[in-house]
Amino acid sequence: MTAVPRPGDPAITPALVAEHGLTPDEYDRLVNMLGRTPTFTELGIVSALWSEHCSYKHSRPVLRSLPTKAPWVLQGPGENAGVISIGDGLAVAFKIESHNHPSAVEPYQGAATGVGGILRDVFTMGARPIAMLNSLRFGSLDTPRVRYLVGGVVKGIGDYGNCMGVPTVAGDVMFDPAYEGNPLVNAMCVGILCEDDLILAKAEGIGNPIMAVGARTGRDGIHGASFASEDLSHENDAKRPRVQVGDPFTEKLLLEATLELIASGDCVAIQDMGAAGLTSSSAEMAERGDVGVVIDTTKVPQRETGMTPYEILLSESQERMLVVAKKGKEDTVRAILAKWDLTAEVIGEVIAEPVYRVVEGDRIVAEFPGNRLVTDCPQYHPEARESELIIALRARDVHAVPARAEERDAMWTLRRLLESPTIASKRWIHRQYDSTVRTNTVIGPGGGDAAVLRVRGTNKALAVKTDCNGRYVYLDPRIGGRIAVAEAARNVACVGARPLAITNCLNFGNPKRPEIFFQFREAVHGMGDACRALDTPVTGGNVSLYNESPLGAVYPTPTIGMVGLVSDLAHITRMRFADADDAIVLLGVPTDELGASEYLSWIHGVVAGAPPACDLAGERALIDALLEAIAAGHVKSAHDCSEGGLAVALAECAMGDLDALRGADVDLSAWKSLPERALLFGEAQGRVVLTTTAVDAVLAIAAAHGVPAQRIGTVRDAADGLTIRIGDRRLHSTLAPLADAYHEAIPRAMRRAPAEAVTADVAAGVAD
Repeated sequence: MTAVPRPGDPAITPALVAEHGLTPDEYDRLVNMLGRTPTFTELGIVSALWSEHCSYKHSRPVLRSLPTKAPWVLQGPGENAGVISIGDGLAVAFKIESHNHPSAVEPYQGAATGVGGILRDVFTMGARPIAMLNSLRFGSLDTPRVRYLVGGVVKGIGDYGNCMGVPTVAGDVMFDPAYEGNPLVNAMCVGILCEDDLILAKAEGIGNPIMAVGARTGRDGIHGASFASEDLSHENDAKRPRVQVGDPFTEKLLLEATLELIASGDCVAIQDMGAAGLTSSSAEMAERGDVGVVIDTTKVPQRETGMTPYEILLSESQERMLVVAKKGKEDTVRAILAKWDLTAEVIGEVIAEPVYRVVEGDRIVAEFPGNRLVTDCPQYHPEARESELIIALRARDVHAVPARAEERDAMWTLRRLLESPTIASKRWIHRQYDSTVRTNTVIGPGGGDAAVLRVRGTNKALAVKTDCNGRYVYLDPRIGGRIAVAEAARNVACVGARPLAITNCLNFGNPKRPEIFFQFREAVHGMGDACRALDTPVTGGNVSLYNESPLGAVYPTPTIGMVGLVSDLAHITRMRFADADDAIVLLGVPTDELGASEYLSWIHGVVAGAPPACDLAGERALIDALLEAIAAGHVKSAHDCSEGGLAVALAECAMGDLDALRGADVDLSAWKSLPERALLFGEAQGRVVLTTTAVDAVLAIAAAHGVPAQRIGTVRDAADGLTIRIGDRRLHSTLAPLADAYHEAIPRAMRRAPAEAVTADVAAGVAD
């Protein structure tokens, strides 16, 4: 038997092949695999599974260099989500993925379905989701279209997560012209499970039925995987129909039904129908189990009439799962789904014959030998070459950038930096998220360097954070990749948690361009360097390439999702200064580094210089020292120095909490020989500002770990404001203007967009 064309299917022509995103060589590879001309359905299947989004054909060889194993890793890359053990028979499942292209053309649904998809990745592992995070990148808030995108994305994230009853607890948001034409929307989910309940997406058991469960299949999202593997262009606004439509209320039912189904023991494997829908879920489950499968498209529950096998297989309708049930348990599965007002229908079975077969009743419409549909997808090793422009930018002497006249008052510069949307409070954003539902949240958005959630039934907590500075990676990909991991680890350590593992979402431009593939390769190697040094293996992630528009490629942005464990709830540490008269201690030292800083970009419009050095051994020692000091009860607050440098970190500690402002008197005279701009606003790595009443004990712990540390000041009452002394120079500001700059910058920017201007801009389909 073999697949035959359906009546009405188009003829396979070079133009049709090109429209499906296959190169001539890839098409020849397909023909050689089949030994014949493919059917239209087979062409569609391969166009999805061999897309960059599904096959990782340019990235897989590089990803193999990442460390993925540790005694606490229960499941590494290759499944719906990674899983690590946290003791007491409990485990954490977590994953981050992108929904960049859909969000660029339909921000609300693009972001909402990104949340829905990552939730399914986690609960298909048998885990109950307990937290959502996001990592967002946008262009300038001066642009009406960007403000429209921000509003739509934030509302989409908030509405879906809030309706699901899963708190959105943390994230990171940055704004830069590099993301003007192509925003990045990365969603992360974290879930808790018992180790014994872990289930994999591995089809097994000859004769076991394959069942479609959840929502019915429609035409939304067709070719979504292929769309995510293309550069964005002005014409892509016409591709809105490819963006899926989410229904969080159905997803909530699906979550509960899935966990009940897993607990029943009546299913063998389960997988989300995500990118490429039924095609990817069925083919990948078969490949993992090294078995054959047959799927009958006439049995797939549909919500639209007249759908073809091509449409059914490639639909990315949301809130759907593919289940391999135990033979004879079909009615039990149906009953569980029916209890939650969802459908469950047998659409195929696991077979011994080594074949991936799709039928439409009695007609075979697609058939591939063995698992070659997955294993024979092409892999590429593109040329990698650093751009001469980047080499020149990195070599530029940024200390020669002349200061503005206003900078004679360094507090003017600090206020301006606090107004940078990248640095400013994201309260306008996270107030649209329910961050406390389920009552596990101990530290939510804005309360610490990472979010903290207690683990019910234990004295432990999880710390979670996303992070990445794309400007660093742009100017030096290897160093930038290291910093992305190291800063995420510092964030987690600052709240009292030992960093354990990461997931990553690698957002880059077109890998066929040598300078882009160089960025990708070097950034991944830098991440690997840091993961090995910090003992934080990679448990999975997502690669999102072709993040380009007519304006150019985005900054290379390898977003890190870090998970850490707080061993005792008493160790949870917040960011803000706690009490007047507490001592302020700096772990680490300022340097004369100014390159790649938010100061240069925001104040001077300059993106140049080498990013700050990243001493991985020093980062490990810093984390060890900080956690020891926290465990000993010596640390009352902790905050790492990142964008904006030491001055911004101090200001954030002083007025990050509007209900508990604190002043500070700081003396940085020990480093008065450094250029003032670098001392205050340089972004030297490996630094943490902490407060304590046990200065000598903290300094002794730091010294034992070889970490430079020095008392630099004292917490004061809010009325005293912020004072910074550098030798004979005294810089002072009351807290009110700093707090106004920090907390009101984004609300003011978002109020600038009249609805009619945004609507007209969106209709034009172009950036302003």
